[in-house]
Amino acid sequence: MRWQHVTILLLMIALLVAPGAAQGAKYLYGSPELSAAIAGTNEFAPGAETGLTIIISNSGLNTHKIVGSDIITRDDLPNTAKLATVTLKSEGTPFTIKTDPQFVSDIYGGAAADATFIVKVDDSAEPGTYTLSLEVAYTYLQEAEEYGSDLLRYNYQKKTETLPLTVRVTPDLRVEVLDLQSESLNVGTEGYVSMTLKNIGHDTATSAIAMIVRNGASPLIPTDGSAYVGTLGPGETADVKFKVSVSNNAEPQSYPLDLMITYEDYEGRPAASRTVTIGLPVGGKIDFDVVSSPAVLYPGGKSILEVVYKNTGAAKVYNAQARISAADPFTSSDDTAYLGDLAPGETATAKFEVSIDAGATLKEYGIDSEIRYRDDLDNSKISDTMKTRVVLEKRPGALFTNPVFLVVVAAIIVGAGYYIFVHRKKS
Repeated sequence: MRWQHVTILLLMIALLVAPGAAQGAKYLYGSPELSAAIAGTNEFAPGAETGLTIIISNSGLNTHKIVGSDIITRDDLPNTAKLATVTLKSEGTPFTIKTDPQFVSDIYGGAAADATFIVKVDDSAEPGTYTLSLEVAYTYLQEAEEYGSDLLRYNYQKKTETLPLTVRVTPDLRVEVLDLQSESLNVGTEGYVSMTLKNIGHDTATSAIAMIVRNGASPLIPTDGSAYVGTLGPGETADVKFKVSVSNNAEPQSYPLDLMITYEDYEGRPAASRTVTIGLPVGGKIDFDVVSSPAVLYPGGKSILEVVYKNTGAAKVYNAQARISAADPFTSSDDTAYLGDLAPGETATAKFEVSIDAGATLKEYGIDSEIRYRDDLDNSKISDTMKTRVVLEKRPGALFTNPVFLVVVAAIIVGAGYYIFVHRKKS
């Protein structure tokens, strides 16, 4: 009995399964319905360049479905946008599209695809709302014709849709440098930079702060790099002043310096202007040379060393003082001399009192010297070390002052006198 029940059950299952395996389906109505939206913000500032990601959605439905054993099932559904290519266009707007058309493949009903385009907003774009056009070209299954039980003919149609995308250009602050002046800007020193700034944008900046920033490895380094501006409306100007130092390894030429303004925008949010790069001329280094001939001094006792210094640099110095570093066989208790103010090309003479060992070797020596001075900003500076040439020679007439020589001369004189005295007495 059990085997009979099993046999009947298997027959019933076979009857239920066999017809379903031959079932086919087709859809009478349906087509793609596309829409586009921007992922993220649609607000951009003038001059901005960014990636704009667009989502293309397909909400098309297949509303009528027929199922039958004599129907061949279609490979594609009529609501599928096949082989889709998207193109972003910006005619009549201040936007520039920098990306070519993109292939996004098939977009099935109820699904979406995305594409990213690089867009650039014109620097002079007026604030407002603009419409970009997304052109979507695709193929869809319009109908499928059956021929017999084993032949199916597809009829595809091409279609192009234009989908609108709304974007907005926001007001911004743009800076233009109307006037630029530098003062006392030389290699190895500090100087001032004065500017007149103008807001050529469309936003009224509040709590604005102008800032200068070092440009890469430029030798211009801000030491007082911010100035409070306050409120700066469209078309308004502001005068600012900064302090900048120049590194010692710079050359006399123009170097870049970056400028920007941080502020609160029209919505009260923190914002910053785009960076403006300016060029500043840098003068030559402040330098000195010893222009006097080598001094001739004599061993033993004290001597006055006179040195003539010349300002061979590109800027005037103030309260200059020369100093020597005496070393064996020289000593000095008066190693500093006041030179005063020296303009480029001017000279001044320094006098130092030095003592020289009596046993010093007769030859040429180099005594280190340097100049301490103040620049235009009253910063204390020290020059590079210079060599002061000194030649030690035998003092002229030294033979006549030598004690041995004097004793010999005295002996000769005494002897001669004695000889004359004796000779006369005999006579």
